[in-house]
Amino acid sequence: MLDRDLAILYEVETKFLNLSVKRNIKRFPSDFMFQLTKEELDFLRVQSENLENVNSLRLQFATSKGRGGNRYLSYAFTEQGVAMLSGIINSDKAISMNIAIMRAFVAVRHILLKQNDINEQIKEIKARIGEHDVQLTQLYDALENLLDDKAAQRNWDDRERIGFKT
Repeated sequence: MLDRDLAILYEVETKFLNLSVKRNIKRFPSDFMFQLTKEELDFLRVQSENLENVNSLRLQFATSKGRGGNRYLSYAFTEQGVAMLSGIINSDKAISMNIAIMRAFVAVRHILLKQNDINEQIKEIKARIGEHDVQLTQLYDALENLLDDKAAQRNWDDRERIGFKT
């Protein structure tokens, strides 16, 4: 998301948001935030002109004036950068968003712990099934031996007798 969008979301001025980022720059590595190049900004501007609501979107992608009338390029924030911003911006909206993010992390951790417990139970069941497979194989072998013995006995009893018949 762009710095302007986040400023609107967190209900602060873009200037204040960027100043907060600069004061806490160690919290924003390159995979959390990066500055758009002029070419990227121009591309976004062209894309916005292709949409119907050009006037409101143009403001979103325009560069802002910095010191001495020079223009600076917008910052773009990744998902992690948005979460980090919610922790350093001191607006009511940012604070409530930060609390929601923390609650989501805790909920995900609980789900993962339950998942881990389920995985342990599945491993235990697989081990038991493996033991049962061995035991069942032994039972099948024993039954086959018994059936073979009974078949052999039947064959012995049903054989044609030789010798004297009375």
